[in-house]
Parts: sequence; C-alpha cells; structure tokens
Amino acid sequence: MGSTSQARAVENYRKRLSKRGLMRFEVQGLKQDRELVRAVASRLAESGPEATELRAAMRQKLAGKPGKKGGVLAALRQWPIGDLDLTRPFEEGRKIDL
Repeated sequence: MGSTSQARAVENYRKRLSKRGLMRFEVQGLKQDRELVRAVASRLAESGPEATELRAAMRQKLAGKPGKKGGVLAALRQWPIGDLDLTRPFEEGRKIDL
C-alpha cells in the first residue's frame, strides 16, 4: 500500500526545507507572543550578519548562570523546618458493600 498524496507532499516539503538547511518544528508559547516568535524565527532563518548577531545575543541572554549541583537540596535545607506540620489525620477509609 502506497503513501497518500498528503503524506508525499509533506515529505517533499521537508526535503526541500532540508536542502535549504532548514527544519520545521513546533513550539508552544503565549498567544500574544505568536508574531514575535515568528519574526525571530524568520530572522534566524536568514543567513546574514543580522541573523548571526541576533543568534549570539539570544544565546548570551538565555544562557544566564549555569545551575549549581544540589540547588534543590540547598533550598530545602534553608526552609524553616520548625514551621512544618507533617502529621496526617488518620482516616479509616470507605465502607464497601461486598
């Protein structure tokens, strides 16, 4: 059984993108950021100095400081444990009619 015409069209489209060095992918974001994400993606798809500059600026901005190992444990150790009440009330459970 052969592939449908729609599947072939998608495959051919992806091959054409690949020849141009591009790849299609999906991202999730807020509705109000839709045009911004599209504009950034189209700028990054260009092969020029502006795209290289934008790419470098975004990498630098998003990189931030690397997370330290054991950060969650350190945060838990700083928590005021004396204020926590970890007791649970006892419940017998449901009565089931068998």
